[in-house]
Amino acid sequence: MAARQAAANCTIGAGSIFHGRLHVSGTIRIEGKFQGDIHTEGDVIIGPTGQAKTDINTGKVVVAGTFIGNIHASEEVYVAQTGKVLGGITTPKLTLEPGVVHSGNVTITQDKAENVVESVRSAYGADAEDAFTDAPGDPLRLEGPR
Repeated sequence: MAARQAAANCTIGAGSIFHGRLHVSGTIRIEGKFQGDIHTEGDVIIGPTGQAKTDINTGKVVVAGTFIGNIHASEEVYVAQTGKVLGGITTPKLTLEPGVVHSGNVTITQDKAENVVESVRSAYGADAEDAFTDAPGDPLRLEGPR
């Protein structure tokens, strides 16, 4: 993944603590501790010593440290073996190395599609409604607008 190699426009270094809003034009690398809002069109990299508590909405995200929040990546999420994620991940491409710790929902989209339920319904065919159930705990239960 190119984001792992990318030079950062902004780095929160190991031992640093940042609380607040961060607006960056380009890649953000977090090696210290961050809590707040991130706004960037670039990539977000949480390095091995990084700790972040935020929601991320960008193109590519790499997690090699600890992340709490939700990730919505329009291109790719890569979680290294040292990565720990507590929260949801939504992306068209997800790579998890062996050793990853994750708790939360994972939604794999297709070509940046937002409505996964509609995508499944259209692929299933005319009798798709028979495949949907309202029974809680049913493994085929699909959440979303009907």
